[in-house]
Amino acid sequence: MSKTVDAIRHIHFEDLGIFEAVLTAAGYEIHYYDLGVHDIAALDPMRADLLVVLGGPVGVYETQSYPFLVAERQILAARLAAHRPTLGLCLGAQQIAAALGAGVAPSGIKEIGFSELTLTEAGRVGPLRHLEGVPVLHWHGDAFQIPEGAVNLATTPLCATQGFAIGRNILGLQFHPEVDAGAGIERWLIGHASEIAAAGIDPCALRTDAAHFGPALRDAACRMLADWLRELAP
Repeated sequence: MSKTVDAIRHIHFEDLGIFEAVLTAAGYEIHYYDLGVHDIAALDPMRADLLVVLGGPVGVYETQSYPFLVAERQILAARLAAHRPTLGLCLGAQQIAAALGAGVAPSGIKEIGFSELTLTEAGRVGPLRHLEGVPVLHWHGDAFQIPEGAVNLATTPLCATQGFAIGRNILGLQFHPEVDAGAGIERWLIGHASEIAAAGIDPCALRTDAAHFGPALRDAACRMLADWLRELAP
């Protein structure tokens, strides 16, 4: 019997990307739950072997404008309390942090583009070791505090909290290792055109960097996820 992964998707082009092939190869059957299409509040927190909460263009503190954030955190709180395998990417990681009582707030700067991580000691001995020296894609303006009981895995000069882990089953990443940048980043450039224009970021430079760094990032990120999946606790 195959394992299952439920992926909560907030915006269509921010999907599992290159992680889909890794999950399929590891024996997972993938189910997407799309905001505005599916009733996320009806999602059983314990149904899937793995829950992935993907990125999105809202802040965890915007609950009045976007009530789904509350329902999503309730799902996460139940799952995290049971130590069930859970992965959060960007907004997903921020939602995990918030569900665990950690602060999430605007950082005052947009970190958008490719740059290397500085791994902590914990990061260097875990799955993120595959990303050392590889520029990864950053795309955020908010930042989380490290939840109680979690370990900080990585930093950048613009964001001191780029990832955290709780045991082997909970992983939150502020950056976007899932994006297949080498195959083109056009959907992101179009979908976030207003954001990058407001931040004064040149889409041509992002496109060039994606083509340059994408292949190495793809290989490293696939190895990272494969390692994490193998190490999940029953």
